[in-house]
Amino acid sequence: MATPTPVRHAWRALTALLAITVVLFGINALGVYVFKDAEGNPASSWLPELALDLQGGTQIVLEAKTPDGTTPTPEQMNQAAAIIRQRVDASGVGETDITTQAGNQIVVQIPGPADEETRDRIAASAQMQLRAVLYTTAASTTYVGEDGNQTPYPTPDPSLESSPTAAPTDGSDMNWVTPALQAKFLAYDCADETNDPSNQPKDQPLIACDPQGTAKYLLGPVELDGSAISDATAGINSQTGQWVVNIVFDGEGTEIFAGVSKRLYAFTQAGETPRNQFAFVLDGSVISAPSMNGVITDGKPQISGSFDQDSSKVLADQLKYGALPLSFEVQSTNSISATLGSQQLQIGLIAGLIGLALVALYSLIVYRALGSVIIASLVVMGVLTYITLCILGWRMGFRLSLAGVAGLIVTIGFTADSFIVYFERIRDELRDGKSITSAVEDGWGRAKRTIYISKSINILAAVVLYILADATVKGFAFTLGLTTLIDILIFILFTHPVMQLLARTRFFGGGHTLSGLDPEALGAVYRGRAQFRTPVAATSAKGSAARRAGRSRGEAEKRQTIAERKQAELAAGASAPAKGAAAGKGSTTTTEGDD
Repeated sequence: MATPTPVRHAWRALTALLAITVVLFGINALGVYVFKDAEGNPASSWLPELALDLQGGTQIVLEAKTPDGTTPTPEQMNQAAAIIRQRVDASGVGETDITTQAGNQIVVQIPGPADEETRDRIAASAQMQLRAVLYTTAASTTYVGEDGNQTPYPTPDPSLESSPTAAPTDGSDMNWVTPALQAKFLAYDCADETNDPSNQPKDQPLIACDPQGTAKYLLGPVELDGSAISDATAGINSQTGQWVVNIVFDGEGTEIFAGVSKRLYAFTQAGETPRNQFAFVLDGSVISAPSMNGVITDGKPQISGSFDQDSSKVLADQLKYGALPLSFEVQSTNSISATLGSQQLQIGLIAGLIGLALVALYSLIVYRALGSVIIASLVVMGVLTYITLCILGWRMGFRLSLAGVAGLIVTIGFTADSFIVYFERIRDELRDGKSITSAVEDGWGRAKRTIYISKSINILAAVVLYILADATVKGFAFTLGLTTLIDILIFILFTHPVMQLLARTRFFGGGHTLSGLDPEALGAVYRGRAQFRTPVAATSAKGSAARRAGRSRGEAEKRQTIAERKQAELAAGASAPAKGAAAGKGSTTTTEGDD
């Protein structure tokens, strides 16, 4: 005998769910046993990453510096805090707390220990500037003298001319290089900690070094700043297969950069290096100084070089999030303890377990053995949610906060509502006279529409809350949306397939009293699988059989919809005159016979 189609579909769905579970555990196992982070530790863990309120972390205090020494405005501080948050989020750190204090300070609190890359992202807080390169050399302060020995460059003579003899016409004009500036450049020591190139005037040349201190640059005035960069992403050049950084300028930036690229490309054609280069300057350091290989009029230049995946992403993030209205310096870096700690986490977990226990108890009381399907579905959902949180902590930097734990607990109630909708639809189908196998299929067909609509509203609410809410509430919105999606997956690939299989067993399909699908207790027409209950008249019912039939009819009447009751009343009202008319007709006939 061929296997019924619903059974085949059920086994396919359960196999797909098993495959998904194995893949998720396999992905996380790669992060635990194969991939390593920058410090050589496993990239992932079998435990979800915890947020600042549950784990503690690192606090970095930044102090704003203005060129004239005045106090920054609240608008400048808020803008700077928003951009620093973008930088930190770009590094994959979640649940970060960033606030302003004392009018000129930004406090950054990061869950767990902050790695060197994240510290550098936060500390690189000056404005992003685009300047033309006038001259570049190795970061040396000495030269080889006539005697063949290394001779230090002399301290610049204050009497040297510091004003250009002719007015420079553009950012690449060598008239910017005065005798005083040239002497200062030669003697400039990149290793000198007293250097402060970040607060130099934008309309004047700048001496700067690369972050490694291996090269120093003499740069022209600022021609564009980071606010002109609308986007910057890392990618692979399809022709060369190398990692590159793609930049997108805004409208004004596109126009200005087109003129700059035309000027610098002319130097490339003439072989004048390094005047064909332009430098991206962040926090007084030249983070990149590519040469111009063409005239770019669409505002979408591409930076290529000896990049790998990590270095190209870091540069793209620096370019994208580098336009701060202020410059900052790090005042302190401290380790902080958890604001809520393990005790609050334990309380949250206990609350979740209590919620699960209450749902399980309610399910077993109301649905009897059918409640075991609810419990099993919640267990499977919990396993998938747990491993997904572990993977997200590795791949997206997601960290579980107490608000996120609350989102997980709330989802238990939403999930229980969905089970009730499904099982009650199955029972309604049984009361309509269908077999248990048909009731499972038809009940699913009608219940899933209600479930999908309900889950869609939950997801929409989670998305809106995640976008508009404060950072402390985003964890709640994220876990609520995530678990809702997993809940839908469990319904499709586990709950309904399991019901399809159970409906064909003797215990559930036969309508056992403890199964939760007893047709007699539900007031259904069917006693079991394709077994009709014999109609029993109310006037001739005797003993226990009459009482059971009465209970069944009473239960059926209670389960009737308003429309069904009205239809029954109309039918009863229509049948009463008919009976009266029949009785009157019989009486007339008798009278005629008497006569």
